[in-house]
Amino acid sequence: MKLHTVEKIGGTSMSDYAAVRDNIILKNGGADREGVYQRIFVVSAYGGITDMLLEHKKSGRPGVFALFAGAEEERSWSEAVHGLRERMGEINAILFEDPALCKKANEFIGERLEDTERCLADLERLCQHGHFALEGHLDTVSEMLASLGETHSAWNTAQLLRQEGIEARFVDLTGWRDSDHLTLDERIERAFRDIDLARELPIVTGYAHTREGLMKTFARGYSEMTFSRIAVITGAREAIIHKEYHLSSADPRLVGENQAVPIGRTNYDVADQLANLGMEAIHPRAAKGLRQQEIPLRVMNTFEPEHRGTLVTGDYVSETPCVEIIAGRKNIYAVECFDQDMMGSMTAYDRVINEIIGRFKGSVVTKDTNANTITHFLANNLKTVKRIRSAICEQYPDCDIQVRKVAVVSAIGSDMKVPGMLSRAVAALAQSGISILAVHQSMRQVDMQFVVNENDYEVAVKSLHHALVEVYEHGDAICAA
Repeated sequence: MKLHTVEKIGGTSMSDYAAVRDNIILKNGGADREGVYQRIFVVSAYGGITDMLLEHKKSGRPGVFALFAGAEEERSWSEAVHGLRERMGEINAILFEDPALCKKANEFIGERLEDTERCLADLERLCQHGHFALEGHLDTVSEMLASLGETHSAWNTAQLLRQEGIEARFVDLTGWRDSDHLTLDERIERAFRDIDLARELPIVTGYAHTREGLMKTFARGYSEMTFSRIAVITGAREAIIHKEYHLSSADPRLVGENQAVPIGRTNYDVADQLANLGMEAIHPRAAKGLRQQEIPLRVMNTFEPEHRGTLVTGDYVSETPCVEIIAGRKNIYAVECFDQDMMGSMTAYDRVINEIIGRFKGSVVTKDTNANTITHFLANNLKTVKRIRSAICEQYPDCDIQVRKVAVVSAIGSDMKVPGMLSRAVAALAQSGISILAVHQSMRQVDMQFVVNENDYEVAVKSLHHALVEVYEHGDAICAA
């Protein structure tokens, strides 16, 4: 019988150790210490640390990796490492009241930072030789840097919990100084081979070193992949993600605290649609393993531990067809390619353009086509979009390519097969004076996407939520009919 859970703690939650300890680890004030075990915790880096290591997820401000890769200012990356060391030391000083333990924490992460700085300096010198190209090593550099954040938080958390009398065990999946290049599954199997979940509480790094490269494959979603594979390989009864917010019917900051409500149940289809909009309950590739093994996923709010959260399963369908969530994304670039010669050659054009977008790691939220036009809606920065546009122009010099900044707003639900729902959504946007630039609804009918001017984003979310979503507690759902 499956006894244990695998639980992932997000970066914002990790930054509040007291909440993690009291609301997640101990529960009920820690009165029942036996109830602490039969759980595995996969931790993210403290809030902001991965941004400092790589680059800021939203603003694009360069971290150590981006500075090293760009090399626009000689050794500017070294200054960033120094700033990172200072920030990690500040975090340690807050967490460890015991000076001896704080010193030990600083020495632990300091040794890794020194190793990292030596590696980067050596690589920089090596690549000054004409036979070595820096670009060929950047994937490895990003992997090494990413590992530091979760190593820092996992080691600290294990030490702090041991101070609380809990048999916490630091499980390092980063492969630091490990000469073996394993698959993700092999590394997890090796790490958990001798762990007794009845007596030990594993605190696991969200980053895992793998033969293929976790960052290369999953980018910033790597910790969710680690979490998912641990749940699958160890046979968890439930996978739980602790975030700083509920999975709600809309962003409370847009529609109001009293209007947005937590979603009690949904399915992995809905989770995939949210991930497509950058509002990940879980990375789609991570969800796949849980779905195949029929492991339910629960998304909980760290700061409201009494709430049961959102349960995500593969087979759930709402009792009454309805819209469950209004979600969206700003900072989307519409890349519209018009060519009279496209008529009759759509497949060839589509294939080439997709290859170009893939080459520049373009993130496609959605796309539309007609007889002579293909439009991709990309969630990338303007620099990447310009590169994509330039490459398409080189391939198709007669193609008229227009780039426009837009927003995508989506109505999502596990079952939205309700006649007239699309017309209600369109009417709601029209009544708010919003011009719809494009609209998409697939035959699967789990989401409707509306492309609007970026300035209309907030009003569009409010309008659709008001028209299609009623405030409800799951089980007594009032759905738009």
